[in-house]
Amino acid sequence: MTERESMDFDVVIVGAGPCGLAAGCRLQQLARDAGVDISVAIVEKGSEIGAHIISGAVLEPTALNELFPDWRKRGAPVATAVAADEFHFLPGSSRAWRVPHAFVPVTARNAGNFIVSLGDLCRWLGRQAEDLGVNLFPGFAAAQLLREGDRVCGVITGDLGRDRAGQPKDGYQAGYELRARYTLFAEGCRGSLGKELMQLYNLRRDSDPQHYGIGLKEVWAVDPARHEEGKVVHTLGWPLDGRTEGGGFLYHAAGGQVYLGLIVALNYRNPWLSPFEEFQRWKQHPLIRRVLEGGKRVSYGARAVNKGGLQSLPRLAFPGGLLAGCEAGFLNGAKIKGSHTAMKTGMLAAESIFAALRNEKAADVLEDFEDRVRASWVHEELVRARNFGPAQHLFGTLAGAAFAWFDQNIARGRLPFTLRNREPDHAGLSRASDSRPIEYQKPDGVLTFDRLSSVYLSSTNHEEDQPSHLRLADPSIPVSRNLPLYAEPAQRYCPAGVYEIVNEDSGPRFQVNAQNCVHCKTCDIKDPAQNIQWVVPEGGGGPNYTGM
Repeated sequence: MTERESMDFDVVIVGAGPCGLAAGCRLQQLARDAGVDISVAIVEKGSEIGAHIISGAVLEPTALNELFPDWRKRGAPVATAVAADEFHFLPGSSRAWRVPHAFVPVTARNAGNFIVSLGDLCRWLGRQAEDLGVNLFPGFAAAQLLREGDRVCGVITGDLGRDRAGQPKDGYQAGYELRARYTLFAEGCRGSLGKELMQLYNLRRDSDPQHYGIGLKEVWAVDPARHEEGKVVHTLGWPLDGRTEGGGFLYHAAGGQVYLGLIVALNYRNPWLSPFEEFQRWKQHPLIRRVLEGGKRVSYGARAVNKGGLQSLPRLAFPGGLLAGCEAGFLNGAKIKGSHTAMKTGMLAAESIFAALRNEKAADVLEDFEDRVRASWVHEELVRARNFGPAQHLFGTLAGAAFAWFDQNIARGRLPFTLRNREPDHAGLSRASDSRPIEYQKPDGVLTFDRLSSVYLSSTNHEEDQPSHLRLADPSIPVSRNLPLYAEPAQRYCPAGVYEIVNEDSGPRFQVNAQNCVHCKTCDIKDPAQNIQWVVPEGGGGPNYTGM
C-alpha cells in the first residue's frame, strides 16, 4: 500500500474554476465576518490558475456583484461592456439574415453584460482567494476519492513520476491525501470524480441524462478597421443542418482581439460529422471572414459544455460533500451562459458548508444546499429556461428557435408543461452506412487550420512516459465494433487529433495520442460504446491557455 503524506483542512474544493474560486472566497468571507478561522484548500489540475479555463465568454455580472460588490476597485478584468448585440441566421454558406431585435429571445440579449476572458477572471479570483486566506494548490490533480465508510472525507492527488506501465521512475512522488470535513466538487463539465460520485451515490436517479455540446474557440488579433469593441454576434444555422443543434459566436473583445467559436451539440447523429472541421467551415462565411481577413490567430482550445438544464440536474449532496457549478450542470442554455450560475452555486455551497462547520451536530449530507439552490435566482433561471434545450432537440433549428422565442418572450418560461430528452447523447449516433459522408476542404493555413497546428497554439503538454489518462474498457471495441458500424467517429469528434485509425499490413489499429489531449472530455461523452474513460493525467499536464 502506498504511503502518502496527509494534510487536514476544514474544506477541500476540487477545481479552481469560477465555481470553486467563488466558493473559496465566500467561505473565508463568512469566516471573517463571524470572527472564526477555517482552513480551505483548492486543488487544481492545471499548471496554474486559469490554465485549463476556456469559455466564450460573455459574463453576466450578477454573482460577481454579490461576491465582490467593489470588483471594479479591486481591478477585476471585467471592462468591455457589451455595446452591440446581433443575432444572425445563416441559411447557407454565403447568406446571412439578421434577426430583428424583437424576435431575439430576451434571455439571449446581452445588455449590461461584459465580454471577458474567463481564464483571466479566474486568475483574478485566485488572487482574491489567496488574500482571504484560501490555500491554492495548482498543478495537483485530484485523482481519487478519499472515503471512510460511506462518507467522502477528501481526495487523493495523483502520483507524479510513474511510467506508462504504472511503475515508479526516478523522482517519483506519491500523491497527497487532502482530508476535509467537507469536500466541494467543482471540476467543471464532466468532471471525472463527479462522474464517479454520481454513480457511487446514484445521484442521477431522478434526473434526465445530462446533455452536452463541444465548444471550439479561437482568439484572433484583427485589423483595427474591422474591430468593433463590445460587439457581440451570435449565429444559428449553417454549417450545421436543421437537425443538428449548435451555433456560432464572435465577440469583439478589448485590445483589438475577437473571441470566436462554434458549439455543436453532442447528440448529433451523423458519424461523419467533425465539429472541428465544421468550425473551420463556419469561419469561411462572409459574415465571419470579413472580420478575420488580415488578422492572425493567436490561440485555440476546446471544451465540452453541459446543456441539459433543470431536468438533468442530479442530486447535489452526498455524505461529506456537494456538487456545484458545471460539475452538476447549472449552465443556462437559453442565456448561453454558465459562469454566473457556477459562481452563485459555489457561493451557496459555501454558505451551506459554513453553516455545517458552525454546527457541531451537522449532518453528513448537507441537504439544505439543495434548499438554498431552489430558493435562489439560479433555480428561477433554470425553471424558465427548462424547455429551451429539449425544444431544440425535438423540433430542430428553426421550429425550436420559434418555440424558444414564444416560450421566453411571450410565456416568460411559464408554459404549463416540461419537455424531456431522455436519450443520452451517445445513443443517437446513426450507422455510417446510413449517413451522408461529409467532405471537408483542406485547410489554407490562413483562415482555416488543421488540428495539430491548433493544438500547438493551446500550449498543450503532457509527460509522455506516464500512464494514459484515456482508458479503454475494451481495447478491441474501436476496431471490432466502432469502425464497421460508425467508421470510428473518435477520429472526427476529437478536436485535438488524439484518436487515429492506422492501417497496417496486419489490419487497422486504433492509436491514442494522449499527449495531444486538451481535456475537452468529448470522447468520454460521445463514444457510442461508452468505452473511453477520461481520467486526470499527472498534475500540470494538458493545455496552458492564456487569455481564453
